[in-house]
Amino acid sequence: MKKVVKVMLMAAMAALLLAAAACSSNGGGNNAGNNAGDNAGTNAGAADAGGNAADDAAKPELKRLDIWQNEDYNAYPVAKMLEEKTGYKVQYDMLPQDKSAEKLNLIMSSGEPYDLVTTYSDLALYSDYAQKGALVDLLPLIDKYGPNIKASIKQASIDALKVDGKLYAIPTSVTYPINSSILIRTDWLDKLGLKMPTTTDELTAVLKAFKDRDPGGNGDQDVPLTIRGDLPMLDNIVGAFGMPNSWNDVGGQLVPRVLDPAYTDYITYMADLYKQGLLDKQFVVNKDATAKEKFSSGKAGAIIVHWADIPTISDALAKSAPDAKFAFVPALKGPGGKAGFAANAGFDRLTFVPKAAKHPEDAVKWINASLDPATFKDLAIGEEGKHFKMENGAYTPILPIFNDERNLANNYMAGTDETNYPLYWQARVRKSPVMFEAFDFLNNKQPDDVKIPNKLGLAPYMPEYAKNNLQLESMVGDYTIKLIAGAEPLSGLEAFRAKYKAAGEEASAKEINDWYATVK
Repeated sequence: MKKVVKVMLMAAMAALLLAAAACSSNGGGNNAGNNAGDNAGTNAGAADAGGNAADDAAKPELKRLDIWQNEDYNAYPVAKMLEEKTGYKVQYDMLPQDKSAEKLNLIMSSGEPYDLVTTYSDLALYSDYAQKGALVDLLPLIDKYGPNIKASIKQASIDALKVDGKLYAIPTSVTYPINSSILIRTDWLDKLGLKMPTTTDELTAVLKAFKDRDPGGNGDQDVPLTIRGDLPMLDNIVGAFGMPNSWNDVGGQLVPRVLDPAYTDYITYMADLYKQGLLDKQFVVNKDATAKEKFSSGKAGAIIVHWADIPTISDALAKSAPDAKFAFVPALKGPGGKAGFAANAGFDRLTFVPKAAKHPEDAVKWINASLDPATFKDLAIGEEGKHFKMENGAYTPILPIFNDERNLANNYMAGTDETNYPLYWQARVRKSPVMFEAFDFLNNKQPDDVKIPNKLGLAPYMPEYAKNNLQLESMVGDYTIKLIAGAEPLSGLEAFRAKYKAAGEEASAKEINDWYATVK
């Protein structure tokens, strides 16, 4: 299966190059982004950014590809609101929940004419698309049609996304530092007379008790810790070994995890969990939904999830195990006394305009219209008195209508008002008390010294890193999972490291550390 996926990705990238070459042969060249923007939107009339009669009379329907969500984008109330406020009808499609990057590669290489594509931030993938000529340069279009974009997106964000002086995406910046940790059944702890683990050794002891003493009443069906199959680096646990981020500071240099001296200790720990049956024996084939179902059905005692997943999990557990209680595990200390969560820096999502777009001008006009201050506030939190209220100086949701009509609103954003959205966002995180409790615990009640910022979060475009990182991350992910599951011996690590370095790591590391020396 792995070979098939690799062949598909190679074919996709080859097709992408051919598509880029075709754009160039049709007169695009280095100015292809500008030409696409100038020519493809002619049916929108000669309107300025503010819109006029000619512009309003000829707005085409746009086609947008977005991240996965559990409701139809086109039927959700926000879609209608944005249509009314912007004057554009948008047809929304979404990427699959699993293997979304592979699907995106296939879509991009096929030349399917999406006007807008929004994905979770992957700067390496974004830069790769940009370098291959697959995206429209947005700067000329923003200059012409984007006053709200300029007012909303900070210059530092724009500069961090420039590739060879051009901008190919609108960023949605992160608004909180910590995403995930180990969610554990605290009623199982109570039943067994155990305390919340604070070290990796204590976590092992707790998981062993879950396996041996059957607190869930499932017999040998109990799963101490479950995870999805594409999660080689487990948040919180990997931080306990001093490697919370993909690249970490080791002696003043940024080093990728697989070359970090602590990598072998992490693998040894995780492989031991697997051998003892404390890590889900089926984790390699688990999809995201599979792992969550095991926990929410009452069969698993722990899982690693994002705090935003808590309401769905809580609702499901209330049906399967009404007395269930759970909480996030705080930052665990590892054998060397280290602890840490990867702390977000940079961008949560990116929205770009593919070269295959039929309406690049109108795509930028739509983004600009969505970032009109009043429209963006309505998009983010709705109408005051209907969807939200001010309470103790904070934006607070009015339930249940906020959940019904703005719960998924962030998925419709293409960029944010970077000054005001962190304030509006307070309402979003308060829409569910159980979710706010989880968010508050991870982001406000963990000491600052365990929030380890991603050093590369706002790094500028680096050609070697952009070219190599996607392949290198895939190599390490596949290899780490095999090591944990016992499919590869740890004795082969040095041979793998040599192969990894030769695949582009050495060039990437030099580039990264030349930059890091100027900012650390």
